[in-house]
Amino acid sequence: MTSDLTAGKPLRNIIIFTIPIFIGNVFQQLYSMVDAIIVGQTISNQALAGVGATGAISFLIIGFVQGLTAGFAVKTSQLFGAKDEEGVRRSIAASLLLGAVLTVVLTAVSVVTTMPLLKLMQTPDDIIGYSYDYIVTIYWGLVATVFYNLGSSVLRAIGDSRTPLIFLVVAAALNVGLDFLFIVAFKMGVAGAGWATVLSQGVSAIGCFVFLFVRFKRFRIRAKHFADPLMFYWQHLAIGLPMALQFSITSIGMMVQQTALNKLGSVAVTAYTAASKIDNLATQSLYALGSTVATYCGQNYGAGRFANIRKGVRYSMAIGVVCALVGLAFVTLGAEPMTKLFSSDVTDEIMSMSKQYLLWQGGFYIFLAVIFVYRDALQGIGRSALTMIGGMLEVAGRVVASLVFAKHFGFAGICASNPTAWVFVDVFLVAAYVVILHRILKKRRQMGLSDGEKLPKGVVYGQSPIPSNVSEPPAASRN
Repeated sequence: MTSDLTAGKPLRNIIIFTIPIFIGNVFQQLYSMVDAIIVGQTISNQALAGVGATGAISFLIIGFVQGLTAGFAVKTSQLFGAKDEEGVRRSIAASLLLGAVLTVVLTAVSVVTTMPLLKLMQTPDDIIGYSYDYIVTIYWGLVATVFYNLGSSVLRAIGDSRTPLIFLVVAAALNVGLDFLFIVAFKMGVAGAGWATVLSQGVSAIGCFVFLFVRFKRFRIRAKHFADPLMFYWQHLAIGLPMALQFSITSIGMMVQQTALNKLGSVAVTAYTAASKIDNLATQSLYALGSTVATYCGQNYGAGRFANIRKGVRYSMAIGVVCALVGLAFVTLGAEPMTKLFSSDVTDEIMSMSKQYLLWQGGFYIFLAVIFVYRDALQGIGRSALTMIGGMLEVAGRVVASLVFAKHFGFAGICASNPTAWVFVDVFLVAAYVVILHRILKKRRQMGLSDGEKLPKGVVYGQSPIPSNVSEPPAASRN
């Protein structure tokens, strides 16, 4: 079933919508962890470090995919919130076509640039082969990544956060089985872990779209739904591209950070790999909350319910603080036992570095919660260009911190680089949200619109004159 997040109590809506996303994210992280655990336990610490060293360049492409598909879904959620079912069908069609083009281009670019980027990042010689074999496999299977993210984003945009969870759980179980089959039985090495991930995501992608068109017949698309003017496609790109570039820009900071880490040797990379997997698991509640905020704000933006948006952001921030404290407790108590899962040869040095990294991150999770709530709120109301600027500021903070801190403090400097970037970007995002919402509400008062009243046809906030008063969702917003 779909959920109309414009009706009912905001806190209840947010919590109920977030829980399935959170569970799904945890399963996704668990099968990512299983990849790393099986590689570390059955191959070597170098193989584990090799897989971990691909995190930054992986996010360069995968993050771009996640941002773009989430941006397309923001447009879908706005149309759904405006009760425009024909618009939703057109939006799904546009997203599918744009996703297909995206797959072809990104696959070609990513496969060719993999080895040059690994060398540019000074990946240690004893792990670079493992890094290449793993990540190039993921890149060859980008079609699964693109359409899984697109399918789950569309379902969430129309208020269904449970179905992506079901298919993700199935995929997680399949991934674990394929890991053992490919790595242990077939001796495919780290490439086997990559293919297990690709095939599992492919199953999730197919499941999401089959369910979408079978269960929600009113959203089935036809050939005519692809025949929209270029402007409609551009409205999706206008929201999606800044979100995608925001993630890719963020990955540049991660690449600089990874380069500084690589200079410390494969032991430091091994510790960082294990710790970052644990860190990712601890922060999945914040990722889930961010996804909910984007959908919630998108639907209420389309419906013109700005009182709900303001309440939703406040409640989400309160939930974020709770999630941050739980995450801190998780990494504090679980650092040692969970680090030992990743290798049968965890040295005292690896353990010490892993604990150090996790305590640094966990102590600043509240600042990370601010990013997820306010960044995704801005995305939901169509201000993704501002979130891209926030991403650039985050990169600047991470790059400066990585280069300066790592030079003077070694691994401790790497640990401090993320929190430094989080604090730096929080100030911008909160200020941007307050200013933009104030401007929108002021404009609505000038137009004589009450809360819950949609914009006239074709009107964008900040645009004049105002056309005839025909109810239709707002187009992609300009900043």
